[in-house]
Amino acid sequence: MGETGARPLRADAERSVRAILEAAERVLSRDPGASMEQIATAAGVARTTIHRRFAHRQALIDALASSAARQLAGAVEDGRPDTAPALVALHRITANVLEVKGAWAFALELPADPGSEAAALHEDIGRRCITVLERARADKLIDESADLYWVRRVYYSLLGESLRGHPDDAAIDTDSLAARIIDTLLHGAGPRT
Repeated sequence: MGETGARPLRADAERSVRAILEAAERVLSRDPGASMEQIATAAGVARTTIHRRFAHRQALIDALASSAARQLAGAVEDGRPDTAPALVALHRITANVLEVKGAWAFALELPADPGSEAAALHEDIGRRCITVLERARADKLIDESADLYWVRRVYYSLLGESLRGHPDDAAIDTDSLAARIIDTLLHGAGPRT
């Protein structure tokens, strides 16, 4: 998670790290230049507590990116990409990803350093997405000639635009928004035949 020690954290230390990461997400999403002291205040911990867990600001940023990427990977895995029917997996994954991306928008927009845990997780998520799209194509939900890497890019764009939202979207629940995304991905905006 980016902490200095390799041994597992005690429960209270784990809660402290979680509070720091959650505060970092909130504070940095409003002010990317916020200080460690501002993050500590928002987390309700002493500045020394942050420095005990994270040697420097970049270590905190790296831990934030890794933590968010792990949560995103968990959201994808919870959708059962390998075993659920393709349409069910697409919907569950989409709803789960909307939840995680909504909560960790700043951290998930951070560029992942090559070779980092976050980069590896994002690569794995991309592969899992292609797997689900291949299954959807096998179920004839996606045209057999479709370029799945392009379809993935469109899907990611739909997710991103959905999260930026429109004032009218505020009343839409995550499941309904996921259904809209999947419907648009699979059917586009053309007339139904």
